[in-house]
Amino acid sequence: MDMDTPVGANALDAEKIVGKPLDRVDGRLKVTGGARYAYEMQQDVLYGFVVEASIAKGRITAIDTYAAEQSPGVKLILTHRNAPRQGNGNHREAHPVLTGPLVSHYGEPVACVIAETFEQARAAALLLKVEYDREKGHYSLAHHLDLARIPHQPDGAPADSEIGGFPGAYADAPIQIDVTYRTPLQSHAMMEPHATLAVWDGDNLTLHTANQMLNQGRQVVARTLDIPVEKVRLVSPFIGGGFGGKLWVNADAILAAIASRYLKRPVKVALTRQQIFHVTTHRSDTIQRIRLATGSDGLIVAIGHDVFSGNLPGEQVYEAAALQTRSLYAGPNRQTRHRLVPLDIPVASSMRAPGESVGLLALECAMDELANKLKLDPIELRIRNEPAEDPEKRIPYSSRHLVACMHEGARRFGWDRRNATPGQVPDGRWLVGMGMSAASRGNPLRFSKAIVRLDPSGSAWVRMAMTDIGTGTYTILTQIAAEMLGLPIDRVRVELGDTLFPEAAGSGGSFGAASAGSALFEACEALRKKLADSVGMDAGTAKFIDGHIVTGERAVSLLELVGDGVEADGEIKPGRNNREFSQQSYGAHFAEVGVDRDTGEVRLRRMLGVFAAGRVLNAKTARSQAIGGMVFGVGAALHEDLVLDPRFGYFVNHDLAEYHVPVHADIPASLDAVFISELDQHSNPLKSKGIGELGICGAGAAIANAVFNACGARVRHYPITLDKVLAALPKQA
Repeated sequence: MDMDTPVGANALDAEKIVGKPLDRVDGRLKVTGGARYAYEMQQDVLYGFVVEASIAKGRITAIDTYAAEQSPGVKLILTHRNAPRQGNGNHREAHPVLTGPLVSHYGEPVACVIAETFEQARAAALLLKVEYDREKGHYSLAHHLDLARIPHQPDGAPADSEIGGFPGAYADAPIQIDVTYRTPLQSHAMMEPHATLAVWDGDNLTLHTANQMLNQGRQVVARTLDIPVEKVRLVSPFIGGGFGGKLWVNADAILAAIASRYLKRPVKVALTRQQIFHVTTHRSDTIQRIRLATGSDGLIVAIGHDVFSGNLPGEQVYEAAALQTRSLYAGPNRQTRHRLVPLDIPVASSMRAPGESVGLLALECAMDELANKLKLDPIELRIRNEPAEDPEKRIPYSSRHLVACMHEGARRFGWDRRNATPGQVPDGRWLVGMGMSAASRGNPLRFSKAIVRLDPSGSAWVRMAMTDIGTGTYTILTQIAAEMLGLPIDRVRVELGDTLFPEAAGSGGSFGAASAGSALFEACEALRKKLADSVGMDAGTAKFIDGHIVTGERAVSLLELVGDGVEADGEIKPGRNNREFSQQSYGAHFAEVGVDRDTGEVRLRRMLGVFAAGRVLNAKTARSQAIGGMVFGVGAALHEDLVLDPRFGYFVNHDLAEYHVPVHADIPASLDAVFISELDQHSNPLKSKGIGELGICGAGAAIANAVFNACGARVRHYPITLDKVLAALPKQA
């Protein structure tokens, strides 16, 4: 099905199963250890250990492998001297490893030791002696803005946009805001490390690997190893978190595949927690300049957003932090620009809500600054600048209930009790403040397929190459099939995570549930038609209830119709709806913080997110995803900072002891997420929208705005640590 027309009434509208807060169908497997992750696959394996470059830029002049080769259990040492030729491309197209003596970033793999046990491989790796000629590199974004260029992504949104005459309109406006915000380098810090088990059967390669998008990964592996794509199979039924860090094929997969082919035995390669920080991807830091101009009435007449981010030379991926600025607020004169700085540090790529998550940290705080300057309530300012249509695309929104989210959040949170003057609400040694922000995240749809089959027992199974990274995909797909076919949950089995199954979008970009779920919807629709036609019923009016197909007074058991089994497939493609309507999920965040007046310590006291994201497919997993995103936002605002040593180009705090993410003590019990009722008929057959990344969007800005309201300190360089608060207090309190 192409999304070319609005979606009318359908079987999901009954919501007897879809939408309900059902427990995860894979929950028991996970808590009992029955869910197998990539590293837990066992096939008489050998183990690989990656050796990282200890310089950031230069050339390998010598590798002494003799001592390592004599170490117990060692079977092979891969270096650039014996690695095979591989295909090239950026990190989205190929992932060649050990291709030559050049070192492009700190931590780049320079060798891989394969041995009988992990411990033997690690011990031997420590015996390798690698010598280098170092070269001067460019490591710091802030220090190399003069190298910035316009990025080019043929399949993405343009890097720049301009509507009206921004420079003149901004200069002539009576009220102006011109502020620069900085967000730091960040790491995905997912629970499960990257790991792959490679097995060759003749010329056929199977990779049990932690990868969010298997069909895309299959293409990358085939291109890298220069083998036909049909010879590659990726298997990943369970993934222990990704947040974008497992969107792309990493060194563990390619090294395991190369070593396994050499040795003709299964080889397993897992990255240590410390290695993940340099060997895989991260989120770039950003420098963002926001310019807002209004009349005395608070109506925006000019809005500008300039973004700098960095990546390896040759890479085109940039942090698209101004994308939401193009559609969130009205204003006739607009300018957004993205610039990419080539840096000799590990590859920067997508991390949860790429673009919006850090873009809203800047935009929504700038809006708060504007409201304060205008002496307007921050919600009122946003309502006054609510657009009637997408202000840059000049097309209608598929649905937009941002104002409703702000009103509902204000009511629930007690926003009317907020004192607009900073520093006026003491609680012992604490100064207490409230802040809010808007949330917006794009709602993409990607090509996906599914197959559904009813077997002779009357049970259904579903297969697709979709993945579940802990978000509840197994559960919501089970609910969709059960609702569509009139079956109880325990008579539906969903099988995911294998490229032998029909192609699916995978987990990422908040498109997973919509894309995979819509393909399954279409497969179920096709199966319903087959069954209805077989008994002379009209598929458009027939109902599937309690294992029967029903029209009027006539009911036929599905068991009478399936014979040896009956199946159907379905697919979804983006269509006119995705081009002719501006599609986003929306929300509003509210936060209350306390700031210690002596130390500058910030404590989150309570937080609320109110979201509009189309049909909610499972109330429990949706709320869990939203809250998880909000906690992610707490980390972005107060904790996360991947510290780069600008002299040597490496991340200093490359472990979870020093890379700080929120823990239980940082998150108050009073943190909640609610959804307002919404169906989006232009989005997809489910009438749903993406949720997984919406929760982080704007969450950190609400906290930053609450800090300002508490004590008057406006910190524009994230994370908001006590030293920055203290530095701002004398000037702004």
